[in-house]
Amino acid sequence: MADVLEQSEIDALLAAVSEPETSPESTEQEGSASAVAPVRKDITIYDFKRPEQVSKDQMRALEGIHEAFARNFGATLSAFLRSIVEVKIIDTEQLTFSEFIHSLPNPTCFNLLSVKPWDGSICLEMSPMIIFPIIDRLLGGASEDVFIPQRPLTTIEQRLVQRIIDRALKLLTDSWLSLGVTGFDLTQSESNPHLVQVVAPNEVVVVIMFELKLSGRSGTMSICVPFTSIEPVLDKLATQSWLSYRKKESSVNHGQRIAGNLKTATVNLRAFLAETTISMGQLMGLQVGDIIQTEKPAKNELLVQVEGRNKFAGRLGQFRGNRAIRITRHTTPDDRI
Repeated sequence: MADVLEQSEIDALLAAVSEPETSPESTEQEGSASAVAPVRKDITIYDFKRPEQVSKDQMRALEGIHEAFARNFGATLSAFLRSIVEVKIIDTEQLTFSEFIHSLPNPTCFNLLSVKPWDGSICLEMSPMIIFPIIDRLLGGASEDVFIPQRPLTTIEQRLVQRIIDRALKLLTDSWLSLGVTGFDLTQSESNPHLVQVVAPNEVVVVIMFELKLSGRSGTMSICVPFTSIEPVLDKLATQSWLSYRKKESSVNHGQRIAGNLKTATVNLRAFLAETTISMGQLMGLQVGDIIQTEKPAKNELLVQVEGRNKFAGRLGQFRGNRAIRITRHTTPDDRI
């Protein structure tokens, strides 16, 4: 019975058949050439399906920049919507543009932004799960039991969302100043992300994903930055330069940004003419034209409260046909005028 070849013997035979025949002379020539000029082999493993062209330090720098953006955006939305809005980063990763597009819902709020003074563009996407609660809040609703329709935004809804996008672009500009960016412009808005072709499908993009929470409802927002857009400024994304920028930004601009957000907040203002006591019988007998007499002289100062706390003292007067109060001084919380 014939011997059965082992697997190692089969592999050796196949390897011998695949190797080209070489003469002794050519072998000697190749040996001498390799001795004179050795061939250097530098092999780097590269996955064409999931390429990574941005280093981990640069990814951390990008994440740090957008952490500051998330804090400021949350404070701005809270003041604008008069409700607490939490914004935080939940993921930062490198994908291909095709993978990013296929991960988005359809329809959604997809916005294409041009970057000044660069030639590139970035994408800003906001999920319908948070867009419709924000729209409901802007229209006076409670944004808690909002039905999320599977349809594109109407013209009126797009105008309302535009006000949110404008505030996001201003804060993005402030966060990207260290990279030489002077502004962002909204160039295109689509409900179907597959209709927007920013870069080639296999082009590398950096995706920063945020989570937004409003009145018990939550949704995501994504910023997609193509590698070609940030390639010229990758050297500025070194960890050391970002840390120095973040320290400078927090010490110089943080207070100004907080003050700017507070200026747009609204407060309740009340002025008290006087205080007195009457009996329940007198209260029940009051008629139109009756006069309630107090012990406070008409020339005395009035107490002005802000959000229920004593803040100013003033005098009653008239301005352009309307009753008015002229502020005369500050008061203490315990003052009773």
